[in-house]
Amino acid sequence: MSLLLVYKEDGELLERVEDHKQIAKRLDSIGVRFERWKTDRELPFSATQEEVLQVYREEVDRIVEEFDFKSIDVVSLTPEHPKREELRGMFLSEHTHSDFEVRFFVDGRGTFYLHPDDKVYVVLCEKGDFISVPAHTKHWFDMGSKPFFKAIRFFSIPEGWVGNFTGSDISKRFPEHDALLQML
Repeated sequence: MSLLLVYKEDGELLERVEDHKQIAKRLDSIGVRFERWKTDRELPFSATQEEVLQVYREEVDRIVEEFDFKSIDVVSLTPEHPKREELRGMFLSEHTHSDFEVRFFVDGRGTFYLHPDDKVYVVLCEKGDFISVPAHTKHWFDMGSKPFFKAIRFFSIPEGWVGNFTGSDISKRFPEHDALLQML
């Protein structure tokens, strides 16, 4: 189940939204695109990047054309990944990008924490969720201590993922991905 929690910067919960259409509407108000895409095609978690992109070719081509993306890849993490802790730590601090952060979850779950104003929008994304976070939006991402997700990433700059860290410790004030799963 996708979930949106809206908090004050001090950590006080203001709003909980579980309906996907309402999540999309609420996120649209801060410039974030959030959609539900079909993921009803059989795809083993062990599928390669090429296999994933082939299965979702129509969706990928449509979004590449719309945004004029320069590169695409597939990120896949499991609890057994040898660098899971290192990779998780890389995304847990608040940062921005000069590019959109665009993800389509083809399997599993991950949580985006968006901080565009005086609130933090916590978005638990799951299989089928497409999210596009505008460039220069402060945010962080948590895949949990036992990550399990596969997502197609879209980039409009050739360098791919480049984070500009804010130096803020705000991410420490909000429930981590693992705690959010307990709230479902």
